Amino acid sequence: MTMPDRRRRSSADRIASKARSRYLAERFGRALRESRRALGATQAAAAERAGVSQPFWSVLERGGAGTASLETLTACAAAVGTQLAMFAEARPGSELPRDIEHLRRQELVLRIVRHGGWRATPEQAIDPEAWRSRSIDVHLERDREGVREQVVIEIEDFLADVGSTFRNLADKVTAVRRAAGPDPERVAGLLIVRRTNRNRTTVAELDEMFAARFPAAPRSWLAALTSTVEPMPTADGWLWSATDASRLMLPGTGRRPAKPQPCRGQAA
Repeated sequence: MTMPDRRRRSSADRIASKARSRYLAERFGRALRESRRALGATQAAAAERAGVSQPFWSVLERGGAGTASLETLTACAAAVGTQLAMFAEARPGSELPRDIEHLRRQELVLRIVRHGGWRATPEQAIDPEAWRSRSIDVHLERDREGVREQVVIEIEDFLADVGSTFRNLADKVTAVRRAAGPDPERVAGLLIVRRTNRNRTTVAELDEMFAARFPAAPRSWLAALTSTVEPMPTADGWLWSATDASRLMLPGTGRRPAKPQPCRGQAA
């Protein structure tokens, strides 16, 4: 390759690199904006959580991430409940569903409860005759020692209205109880909350409320989901889900995760 050819190739590579950098910065900005809006947070609130200024945050949302450090971008992504690595690993040019974090937790539950002998139905309608039926995030059902057990699982990515979250779960549990047949039945609710810093702060401030509303031992719920010999608790309970939707965790600890296990015939 001659010198002029190398110069032209180098110049073309630089132009392509700059174009790619602008594209990634714009894509990151859109993802940051959509994640923030999904949480109902202002730019100022998100910027404060990330440790940057609101004007700088605004620049990022407009596609100005090209000069920011990876540490800063990671902090900004975490401030709106996402991960920079997860964003970077998404296929270029593809758009993830807006409710992807919710779907990931539904997928996590479906994988885990297989080991407890549960029949799982995501988005189970509870009033199908209505024009727009309400649905349960994941409905679980199994027969154990002559008793039919049903679990109403609701998933919260962001605790924006805790009172509404409590009422919504109670309402759906009541609906399932009313629809239960004459056979002996056990019906209870389980709330799964994404373990973000914002949600952890909210739960810490309302510790007594959560303890009173969800009296069942979290460890008992985790055992019932993953074992055919453990009965489900008779009272409602709640669990954390990891921010990356890889496992369920007990409140107050990051230990004893319940991880999805590979099906038989699959490589671990």
